[in-house]
Amino acid sequence: MRVRAGVVLIENGKVALIERHRAGKHYYVFPGGGVDEGETSEQAAIREMEEETGLRVTVQRKLAEIHFGLSEQVYYLVDRLDGEFGTGTGEEFTDSNPDDPTEGVYIPIWMPLEDLSEHGNIFPADVAALVLNAVNVGWPVEPIVVVEYSK
Repeated sequence: MRVRAGVVLIENGKVALIERHRAGKHYYVFPGGGVDEGETSEQAAIREMEEETGLRVTVQRKLAEIHFGLSEQVYYLVDRLDGEFGTGTGEEFTDSNPDDPTEGVYIPIWMPLEDLSEHGNIFPADVAALVLNAVNVGWPVEPIVVVEYSK
């Protein structure tokens, strides 16, 4: 099973996202990536956040688990420790070719929370909805669990 760890960081009314242009598509994802062998999903979330955004973070709590086929995604709410946003050094930035449509580009951005509902291209949509809901009513006591079935 492939496991991906993702991060939700909210500061000053904005959420950290990665803007992607790939294979002719334009979309946004929450920072994160694959869990390496011998690594917990929390450790992967922390590592991926630093690689993709340049920020060191600490995990506050697990927000969501999303299951789809043979993959699992785990999302964590985090707090910033230090670092400079936009200075990621992961291979997405150092070894990618923006002219190759299969690789595309990764652009760390801050999106105002009020803009989340205007974009139908933020993935996973369940995590974007969770963030929007939390702004209005707070975070759920337990992490949400989503099981998606292929059509």
